[in-house]
Amino acid sequence: MKLFKPLLLCACLLLSAATAAEEKVLYLYNWSEYMPEEILDRFQRESGIKVVYSTYDSNEAMYAKLRLLDSDNSYDLAVPSTYYVSKMRREGLLAKIDKSRLKNYRNLDEKLLNRPFDPDNDFSIPYLWGSTGIAVNTDLVEAGAVKGWRDLWKPEFKERLLLTNDMREVFHIALRVLGYSGNDSDPAHVEAAYRELLKLVPNVRAYNSEAPRMPYLEGETDAGMIWNGEAFMAKQENPAIDYVYPEEGAILWLDSLVIPKNARHTAHAHQFIDFILQPDVAAQISEEIGYASPNRAAVATLDAEVRDNRSVYPHADDLINAEFQTDIGDAVTVYQKYWEKLKAGAKE
Repeated sequence: MKLFKPLLLCACLLLSAATAAEEKVLYLYNWSEYMPEEILDRFQRESGIKVVYSTYDSNEAMYAKLRLLDSDNSYDLAVPSTYYVSKMRREGLLAKIDKSRLKNYRNLDEKLLNRPFDPDNDFSIPYLWGSTGIAVNTDLVEAGAVKGWRDLWKPEFKERLLLTNDMREVFHIALRVLGYSGNDSDPAHVEAAYRELLKLVPNVRAYNSEAPRMPYLEGETDAGMIWNGEAFMAKQENPAIDYVYPEEGAILWLDSLVIPKNARHTAHAHQFIDFILQPDVAAQISEEIGYASPNRAAVATLDAEVRDNRSVYPHADDLINAEFQTDIGDAVTVYQKYWEKLKAGAKE
């Protein structure tokens, strides 16, 4: 027994060391192409915490997966859009954030804090904000020919349009064309939007939310929906691709960092959030991927090419009629029914 105890002690120490090493990891679930690799590498160098990065292409996919995962397989951070923060908070899927651990929280723009979807930001920290508007390849489409969502229904765009693979966004444009709010929850109005979208289907060549700039760059599509950051990156490769704020109103969104209720490494999650809130880090993210930063201190340091770019940082005139998406509650089931019918008959 005298020999056994030291051996047992050594085994326990080795197991503890292995467990500690395994815990130096952060599981991040984010949109595709939504965080520069250099940022993840820098965090690992400075913290010693490895980031395991997984991606999704819609809020619906993110939400469905987080609901299914238990504490042995959960993520430590996710990045839902505005209305999904509200939904997940209401359903008890999020852990409360300890802002006392976030010394850089003070850098955030107060105008983007305490929004209705998360009063006091108890469950979410703004990451990036932006808009969904229209991309136009002016080598193929006359400049100024597309001014609003309604123009996408023109017959000359047959099989030449791109739509994001996002239920709420696609229905949003049809609702706006019909004169309703993009957050309408009236089943009759949602059905009317579905009927309007059926008329658009012949023009649709692809649905893409993984890298929606690519069909424009590869010549597959001439016009259609796009996120402003994707338009920013596309224009860097092809100056003919313009971003248009539609007359009926752009779709606005704010994506936030949240900690799932069953996260495995909440301390690391807080550490990563505070890292992202550093002005130089937030500025680098905005400059590289072309989305607007909610970090007031970061915006002040941005390169003029980004700060003065209206596709990234819009002027007030660009946001006339624009709407933030909000939680539509139980009406989401109506949207889902018609979305499935639309995609079943649509060309992928």
